[in-house]
Amino acid sequence: MANELKKPERAAREVLPEQLRWCCDPATFGFETTADLQPLEGVVGQDRAIKALQLGVELYGPGFNIFVCGLSGTGRFTTIQQVLKDIQPHCPPAPDRCYVHNFQRPEQPRLLDMPRGQAARFRKDMDRAIDFLVTRLPQVLEGEQYQRARGRILERYGSQEKEMLDAFSEQLKKERFALAEIGGVGTSVVPVVGGQPVPVERLDELVAGGQVDEAQARQLSGRQEQLQKQFIAIYRKTLELQRAMNLELELLEKETASVLVDSVIEDLKDKYKEVSDHLEAVRASILDNLALFKGQAEGEEGETARGARPMAHADPFRLYRVNVMLSHDDDGTVPVIVETAPSYANLFGSVQRTYDMRGIAQSDFMDIRGGSFLQADGGYLILNALDALIEPGVWKTLKRTLIHGKLEIQAVPDWLMPFATSALKPEPIPVNVKVILIGEHYLYDLLYAHEEDFQQIFKVMADFDSEMNRTTQAAQQYGALLRKLSQEDGLCPFDKEAVAAIVEFGVRRAGRQDKISSRFSEIADLAREACYWSRKEGNQLVRRSHVERAISERIERHNLVESKIREMIEKGVLLIDVTGTRVGQVNGLSVYDMGSYAFGKPVRITASTAMGSQGIINIEREANLSGRIHDKGMAILSGYLRQKFAQKKPLSLDASVCFEQSYSGVDGDSASSTEVYALLSSLSGLPLRQDIAVTGSVNQKGDIQAIGGINYKIEGFYDVCKAKGLTGTQGVILPIENVPDLMLRPDVSEAIRTGKFHLYPVATVEEGIEILTGVKAGEQLPDGSYEEGTVYGLVDKRLTELAEEMKKYEAGGSE
Repeated sequence: MANELKKPERAAREVLPEQLRWCCDPATFGFETTADLQPLEGVVGQDRAIKALQLGVELYGPGFNIFVCGLSGTGRFTTIQQVLKDIQPHCPPAPDRCYVHNFQRPEQPRLLDMPRGQAARFRKDMDRAIDFLVTRLPQVLEGEQYQRARGRILERYGSQEKEMLDAFSEQLKKERFALAEIGGVGTSVVPVVGGQPVPVERLDELVAGGQVDEAQARQLSGRQEQLQKQFIAIYRKTLELQRAMNLELELLEKETASVLVDSVIEDLKDKYKEVSDHLEAVRASILDNLALFKGQAEGEEGETARGARPMAHADPFRLYRVNVMLSHDDDGTVPVIVETAPSYANLFGSVQRTYDMRGIAQSDFMDIRGGSFLQADGGYLILNALDALIEPGVWKTLKRTLIHGKLEIQAVPDWLMPFATSALKPEPIPVNVKVILIGEHYLYDLLYAHEEDFQQIFKVMADFDSEMNRTTQAAQQYGALLRKLSQEDGLCPFDKEAVAAIVEFGVRRAGRQDKISSRFSEIADLAREACYWSRKEGNQLVRRSHVERAISERIERHNLVESKIREMIEKGVLLIDVTGTRVGQVNGLSVYDMGSYAFGKPVRITASTAMGSQGIINIEREANLSGRIHDKGMAILSGYLRQKFAQKKPLSLDASVCFEQSYSGVDGDSASSTEVYALLSSLSGLPLRQDIAVTGSVNQKGDIQAIGGINYKIEGFYDVCKAKGLTGTQGVILPIENVPDLMLRPDVSEAIRTGKFHLYPVATVEEGIEILTGVKAGEQLPDGSYEEGTVYGLVDKRLTELAEEMKKYEAGGSE
């Protein structure tokens, strides 16, 4: 049979040496070290995102808030600050805000809007005014003129009361009655018998004792009742006199105090016309609560002011104070607030609690505290989207505030802190804030799809790219970035060889030779580490060797898992063959991405075929270890076999495909071409080369498609081959579309250039199977069959045999 096998008509092509990696030529730089450059200004490689930011920043309309997408480290935060600084957008300036006591409804503190820069002055002036009245009012009310007028009122009403009581007392004396305290229950009219006042209840005793006869007792009792009614009428008149006197005294007190109070309030009204109605309420409250001021002068705490709730504060004049919530210097700058800890209270404010002597919590308008949302009024508030979503209550309140344009400061909700409730409900504050959320793409997609309000309030998306086109200008900008880092972080200058090495690192991180990474935080970290190693060696200039050492040291810090896996392969714990041939077995390539570090690893893939009707069995799926994309790849593989070999006969086949010694989840379709080769080998009986690893996805037409992580996969197999011994025949089959993505390590590139390792780019399954088997794939003949002695011819022959055997088996079973 071996003599019948048809050899491929042409030799397998290999990747050219110049395609293995892109090298930055230091001669293209117009500097010797970064000290010769100007620091990088502005933002690099984010033109699309900057245009979106400019639109969102400059367009003031309902819902034109901004969601900034992109990977961390792409300079999102820096770009936002830079754009806001450069554009200096014209935003409607926010007024000053303050809360004051509501004398009509104390549980609803009143909001005052004032011109910018006046709230803080108003608070100081109000404090001075109250302190002035606390000192001066008692002096005015203790003055000689006021005391004389007060004395005249007291004397007049006292004389009237005395006249009424004296006339009644004289009448009682004539009729032998008197006023006496009876049993401590009050004053009452009683008869006088034997010169002594006798209660009416004791007249029966006097009758029994013979001191008074019955007729006289009845007469005394009846007259006492008449006089008692007359006394009650006179007492009521005295009470009316006292009320009239108190009213006149109060009017006198108000008239006397109003001269001082009116002058103070009028001065404030002239200065702060916008809050004149509140000042009128303050005037009325002060005149209604003059006792509060007199009590302070006498060293007492004073009474609770009328129109106010009892307060648990040492300051009895607290209700006249001003709680400034937002004050401006009126310098014209637009506020840009970055809230790094967007809890409910930090973002939207809160109502603090004050405890009285009984431990009961109370709150008033002075306990209201603002948050960063209020600070950003008339400007911009920058938040992390994930933080806003996971902080309890924040997202719901953020939506409501943006939709209605009103900020309602309240106590921490009951469901956040059950014992922090407060009946206080301050007036809502009209706000005009443009919110900029920073988050990943998945958050934006999730919110856009499932949160209806999100579409209405975040109408602008600024998408930051993690890569940009590799141009000479981009490489120069890397140098300017390093100059900026040297200036800001005190790093050593970088020579042009070091800059070239960092540029090459950026290209490798981008994943394509024509792209370069724009995740500048990674570039900055690498530069800092390179500077560290330079200074460790006593140098004051960073060279290429320092950059390469920084890269290798970083790999060593993170590659413990990789080294353990490689050790198990070397010891034979993980079975990987890098020499010889075997039927139905091929080396696939996978990538382990641990977040901080990624590496490639070969994995043995085997296929087993037999007569049956179940088709291809995905063992990973049967074990619940297969992801959806891998399942799709297996379904595509079945479609490929049907398209190639089941046009005139059924696929009477049971085939199982397995990732050997894989005990975790498998996902992705990059091994689908590898699985095709294993199945073709199992069906044809042709052995596959074990010194070649394979990667690439396949479609139903047999075209090999590009995959990700190509550099990690090639390097992973090279490292295993090197550990087990390079033979000069080992290599990797890769999709031809991935050749522009190659940015291999220098040692791997050198091994390929010297013929110790090989890369075979393929475009179709046919090209790959010919390399693995050394046998021609085979052309389809007009009758639908394939050339004899080819891979496809052998596969088609075997499938025909399985179909006939299945037909015979079923026919025999039916008999």
